[in-house]
Amino acid sequence: MAGRKTATRKTAGKSTQKPTTRKAGSARGKSAGKKLSPKRWSQRVTEQSDALDLRQGVFKLTDPRKIAASLKRSAERSSRRKAGAYRSALSMLTFYINRAGKGLPKTQRERLERTKGELKRQFGRE
Repeated sequence: MAGRKTATRKTAGKSTQKPTTRKAGSARGKSAGKKLSPKRWSQRVTEQSDALDLRQGVFKLTDPRKIAASLKRSAERSSRRKAGAYRSALSMLTFYINRAGKGLPKTQRERLERTKGELKRQFGRE
Protein backbone atom coordinates (compact mmCIF):
# COMPACT_ATOMS: atom_id res chain seq x y z
CA MET A 1 0.00 0.00 0.00
CA ALA A 2 2.65 2.46 -1.04
CA GLY A 3 1.64 6.09 -1.07
CA ARG A 4 -1.35 5.67 1.24
CA LYS A 5 -1.43 7.94 4.27
CA THR A 6 -2.03 6.33 7.62
CA ALA A 7 -2.61 7.70 11.07
CA THR A 8 -1.25 5.92 14.13
CA ARG A 9 -3.54 5.56 17.11
CA LYS A 10 -2.39 4.23 20.46
CA THR A 11 -4.75 2.17 22.53
CA ALA A 12 -3.78 0.33 25.72
CA GLY A 13 -0.13 0.00 24.77
CA LYS A 14 -0.82 -1.21 21.23
CA SER A 15 -0.45 0.89 18.11
CA THR A 16 -2.86 0.30 15.26
CA GLN A 17 -2.85 1.67 11.74
CA LYS A 18 -5.98 3.41 10.55
CA PRO A 19 -6.18 4.69 6.96
CA THR A 20 -7.19 8.31 6.62
CA THR A 21 -10.19 9.11 4.50
CA ARG A 22 -10.33 11.65 1.73
CA LYS A 23 -13.03 14.23 1.36
CA ALA A 24 -15.33 13.86 -1.63
CA GLY A 25 -14.12 17.04 -3.34
CA SER A 26 -10.40 16.33 -3.02
CA ALA A 27 -8.08 16.73 -5.98
CA ARG A 28 -7.89 13.01 -6.63
CA GLY A 29 -11.58 12.32 -6.09
CA LYS A 30 -13.88 11.70 -9.02
CA SER A 31 -15.77 14.92 -8.52
CA ALA A 32 -12.85 17.30 -8.72
CA GLY A 33 -15.03 20.03 -10.19
CA LYS A 34 -13.95 19.57 -13.82
CA LYS A 35 -16.62 20.00 -16.43
CA LEU A 36 -16.03 18.14 -19.66
CA SER A 37 -17.92 19.02 -22.76
CA PRO A 38 -18.82 16.79 -24.54
CA LYS A 39 -18.79 13.66 -22.36
CA ARG A 40 -15.35 12.45 -23.40
CA TRP A 41 -12.24 14.32 -24.50
CA SER A 42 -11.76 11.82 -27.33
CA GLN A 43 -15.23 12.67 -28.60
CA ARG A 44 -14.25 16.33 -28.65
CA VAL A 45 -11.08 15.49 -30.61
CA THR A 46 -12.95 13.58 -33.31
CA GLU A 47 -15.61 16.28 -33.59
CA GLN A 48 -13.43 19.38 -33.32
CA SER A 49 -10.01 18.21 -34.47
CA ASP A 50 -7.70 21.00 -35.48
CA ALA A 51 -6.22 18.81 -38.20
CA LEU A 52 -9.28 17.53 -40.04
CA ASP A 53 -12.87 18.61 -40.50
CA LEU A 54 -14.56 15.22 -40.54
CA ARG A 55 -17.99 14.57 -41.95
CA GLN A 56 -20.37 13.80 -39.10
CA GLY A 57 -20.88 10.07 -38.65
CA VAL A 58 -18.02 9.13 -40.97
CA PHE A 59 -16.93 6.22 -38.75
CA LYS A 60 -20.49 4.84 -38.66
CA LEU A 61 -20.63 4.32 -42.44
CA THR A 62 -20.93 0.68 -43.52
CA ASP A 63 -18.62 0.70 -46.55
CA PRO A 64 -14.84 0.90 -45.93
CA ARG A 65 -14.42 2.59 -49.35
CA LYS A 66 -16.81 5.39 -48.38
CA ILE A 67 -15.09 5.87 -45.00
CA ALA A 68 -11.68 6.00 -46.69
CA ALA A 69 -12.92 8.40 -49.38
CA SER A 70 -14.39 10.72 -46.76
CA LEU A 71 -11.20 10.68 -44.68
CA LYS A 72 -9.11 11.30 -47.79
CA ARG A 73 -11.33 14.21 -48.86
CA SER A 74 -11.16 15.76 -45.38
CA ALA A 75 -7.39 15.36 -45.16
CA GLU A 76 -6.73 16.82 -48.60
CA ARG A 77 -8.99 19.81 -48.01
CA SER A 78 -7.55 20.66 -44.62
CA SER A 79 -5.07 23.51 -44.49
CA ARG A 80 -4.37 23.10 -40.78
CA ARG A 81 -2.87 19.62 -40.74
CA LYS A 82 0.74 19.21 -39.67
CA ALA A 83 1.55 16.03 -41.62
CA GLY A 84 0.73 14.74 -45.09
CA ALA A 85 -2.84 13.94 -46.07
CA TYR A 86 -2.39 10.16 -45.88
CA ARG A 87 -0.75 10.31 -42.47
CA SER A 88 -3.43 12.63 -41.09
CA ALA A 89 -6.29 10.48 -42.36
CA LEU A 90 -4.71 7.27 -41.06
CA SER A 91 -3.93 8.89 -37.70
CA MET A 92 -7.53 9.99 -37.22
CA LEU A 93 -8.80 6.51 -38.12
CA THR A 94 -6.35 4.82 -35.75
CA PHE A 95 -7.18 7.31 -33.02
CA TYR A 96 -10.88 6.50 -33.33
CA ILE A 97 -10.26 2.73 -33.24
CA ASN A 98 -7.95 2.96 -30.22
CA ARG A 99 -10.15 5.30 -28.20
CA ALA A 100 -13.29 3.25 -28.85
CA GLY A 101 -11.52 0.35 -27.18
CA LYS A 102 -13.46 -2.71 -26.11
CA GLY A 103 -16.78 -0.94 -26.58
CA LEU A 104 -16.45 -1.04 -30.36
CA PRO A 105 -18.53 -3.88 -31.86
CA LYS A 106 -16.47 -6.56 -33.58
CA THR A 107 -18.10 -5.98 -36.97
CA GLN A 108 -17.42 -2.26 -36.86
CA ARG A 109 -13.81 -2.80 -35.71
CA GLU A 110 -13.24 -5.19 -38.64
CA ARG A 111 -14.79 -2.67 -41.02
CA LEU A 112 -12.52 0.09 -39.74
CA GLU A 113 -9.47 -2.17 -39.99
CA ARG A 114 -10.39 -2.87 -43.64
CA THR A 115 -10.64 0.90 -44.09
CA LYS A 116 -6.92 1.20 -43.30
CA GLY A 117 -6.09 -0.96 -46.32
CA GLU A 118 -8.57 0.95 -48.44
CA LEU A 119 -6.99 4.27 -47.40
CA LYS A 120 -3.60 2.92 -48.39
CA ARG A 121 -4.99 1.89 -51.77
CA GLN A 122 -6.73 5.22 -52.41
CA PHE A 123 -3.56 7.15 -51.63
CA GLY A 124 -1.54 4.83 -53.90
CA ARG A 125 0.69 3.56 -51.11
CA GLU A 126 0.55 -0.18 -51.81
